[in-house]
Amino acid sequence: MAPLEVYAGDKARETILKNGFTPELFSYFLGASGGPKWFSLAGLDRVLFPEWFASVKHQIHVIGSSAGAFRAICAVQNDPLAAINRLAESYSTTTYSSNKPTAREITSKAEDLLKHMVDEKGKQEVLANERFKAHLIVAKCLGATRFEGKFQQLSGLAMSAAANTVSRKNLTKLYERYVFSSPNSQLTITDPYGMPSHFHSLTQGNIHSALLASGSIPIVIEGVTQIEGAPPGMYRDGGIIDYHFDVSFGPDEGLVLYPHFYNKPIPGWFDKGLKRRVPHRSSYDNVVMLVPSPSFVAKLPYGKIPDRKDFEVLDAPTRIKYWQTVLSETDRLGEYFMEAVNDGRLVDSIKPLPFNLRD
Repeated sequence: MAPLEVYAGDKARETILKNGFTPELFSYFLGASGGPKWFSLAGLDRVLFPEWFASVKHQIHVIGSSAGAFRAICAVQNDPLAAINRLAESYSTTTYSSNKPTAREITSKAEDLLKHMVDEKGKQEVLANERFKAHLIVAKCLGATRFEGKFQQLSGLAMSAAANTVSRKNLTKLYERYVFSSPNSQLTITDPYGMPSHFHSLTQGNIHSALLASGSIPIVIEGVTQIEGAPPGMYRDGGIIDYHFDVSFGPDEGLVLYPHFYNKPIPGWFDKGLKRRVPHRSSYDNVVMLVPSPSFVAKLPYGKIPDRKDFEVLDAPTRIKYWQTVLSETDRLGEYFMEAVNDGRLVDSIKPLPFNLRD
């Protein structure tokens, strides 16, 4: 059984069957929210930018929310492999003073991780990279989640969930999408629900705060109230809006490469319990998804990919060993991808998207 499954939207599949599976076909790379679920994709990240995309001449937009934003900033540094490994090592070995750490302690540890993942030299590399452009997605809160108090946040989240259950379009009254982008890049986002997108440039002074905001899970991590170049407000986890994405990108015509830990994307954070809430066909027509196969996941410790609940149910040494085993095992995904691309197997293995789409 292959460790990796490859799915593609209709347009993407048609393009690849005609032209082969080459990096020149892709203009976008997408990274989803999901915290330590990302560990299941680390082996792919270790080959995609360090090797597979390394020789492309055209510009590639690397777009991410939350953990996907962290991966994006690693991918666009001069040595993406080293940056990815710094993220993986630092994130997987994070420990707290108790099983129920405060938001302040978790925020402080996240700030330390970001400084290690992208230092001042790394920031300069991000800003100077003309081929790979990072786009970090953040949610600006307009309702009660704009406050830091726990009760107010819980009330705001409950109101958001209720409004979203009626229609995802209702979130436009409670949140706005802010995108912090590398200089000299043009990105457009078409949201079928009309969520507004505001674009601001990444700078030496805002990379860390934009990254922290993109990963600031409500209640768990403190929000960010000041991001250089953006208006004051409360900025939180980009996954609130774009958990696994239901948007399309422009202006470039190329395909979207989307390594994902699941074979069914959930549009937004509040859609996790709504089985009827499926993405739009327009959002996935030109997307290629790389997904760890069920047989690969079954062989991981505990038969699952990591998640944030591991902090609660496993002691630190057990969790760290488990996570680092997963990080090592996922190298098989990267090895398979490179071999299957080179010998043509990947084209033959592409399947239609395995989830329903909304017209």
